[in-house]
Amino acid sequence: MPDSLVLLLLLIVLAQLATYVLPAGEFERDGRQVVRGTYHAVEADPLPPLAFLTSIPAGLAAAQDIIFFVFIAGGVIGLVRATGAVDALIGAALRRLGSRPALLIGGMVLLFALGSSTVGMAEEYVAFIPILVTLCLALRMDAVVAVGIVYIGAGVGYACAALNPFTVLIAQDIAGLPLTSGQALRWLLLVVCSAVGVHHLLRYAGRLRRNPAASLVAGVDYSSGFEQPADVPLTRRHLGVALVFAGGIGVFVYGTAARGWYLTELATVFLAIGVLAALAGRVSPNGAARAFLAGAADMTTTALLIGFARTIQVVLTDAQVIDTVINGLAEPLGALPGHAAAVGMLAVQTICNFFIPSGSGQAFVTMPIMAPLADLTGVTRQTAVLAYQFGDGFTNMIVPTNAVLMGILGLGRIPYASWARLLKLNAVAVVALVIAVQLGYR
Repeated sequence: MPDSLVLLLLLIVLAQLATYVLPAGEFERDGRQVVRGTYHAVEADPLPPLAFLTSIPAGLAAAQDIIFFVFIAGGVIGLVRATGAVDALIGAALRRLGSRPALLIGGMVLLFALGSSTVGMAEEYVAFIPILVTLCLALRMDAVVAVGIVYIGAGVGYACAALNPFTVLIAQDIAGLPLTSGQALRWLLLVVCSAVGVHHLLRYAGRLRRNPAASLVAGVDYSSGFEQPADVPLTRRHLGVALVFAGGIGVFVYGTAARGWYLTELATVFLAIGVLAALAGRVSPNGAARAFLAGAADMTTTALLIGFARTIQVVLTDAQVIDTVINGLAEPLGALPGHAAAVGMLAVQTICNFFIPSGSGQAFVTMPIMAPLADLTGVTRQTAVLAYQFGDGFTNMIVPTNAVLMGILGLGRIPYASWARLLKLNAVAVVALVIAVQLGYR
């Protein structure tokens, strides 16, 4: 299996080759929302031969908000670690959780899932990867467990989102459903799918603790960058830094829910955390600057992977073939019976997610088509929204065009082939859709 960067470059080339085969076309749009039944062919010049290279800077530019956030978050984490608070907290966690990894895995997966389900957090979790990888290595687990804690939580949170304003509320609004309706089933699914993900991680972690050679990243060098924490006592100064960090995240969660904040505001909050952590940890200005720059430098690979992943979407958009793919996938669903149509919607949303990994972007493009199709096939519109959520959330856990996933895998030094193995949740999604059709889920 090629390196993640090589894989993304190959996908960029394949995307460009696909544009020479697929006809250009587009839907008419009311704002960002697609108008069903308006797909038509358009004239579009073929991409020049070197577009797969010239589109890479455009992909980096298109992903600039998350890329700059990654640099700032990495710098702040480096600064916070320079205070000694991270090592002290990890040491305390090791003493309490060393013999009970289930508490760490189960509790953290559920915490990340709740953050994604309610306020749509995902990119914000990048900052936790270095800390969790270090902690898991110290607990005789590996980086796959650490990234799994974060991304299974985030994926389940998005797929079973009860209140996520960037996915389910947009989809329900487009489908003409009352906002937040039907959330009882989604809360239940959040618990069930979180349990499935935790069970998967615990089984893998158990194998690791019995046989470290069973690690999916056994050949990856973690001797630098994730050094084991120093055995330092947890002092009031360390607790002060931890409170600053937790308080900053709390402020952002409030801002996201109440004021519509996103990455620009989050980067601002992180910068404030860095300044206050340096003061609380009594780090000199020069020491804080050096720690910040070193932490940001560690994020270079992650930032580049994010930009390359976004380039795939740039190529397909420039060639005007994304709407062609979606129209071709959606049309056959109209002839299917209810149960098959619901599962077919999941399949369509899963494929569409490869081309449009943005949850809100996918909702604006697919839901104006899927909502009326639900009426024609006897599936409730609420079930169509659920199929969209599953196709977005679960697929984003494995699809290589998801810029955040590829960035996190790069940060955790996990080869893509070692990651894309969690299929149990897709089986849960199929069963849930069949039950939803049977119950007339509304």
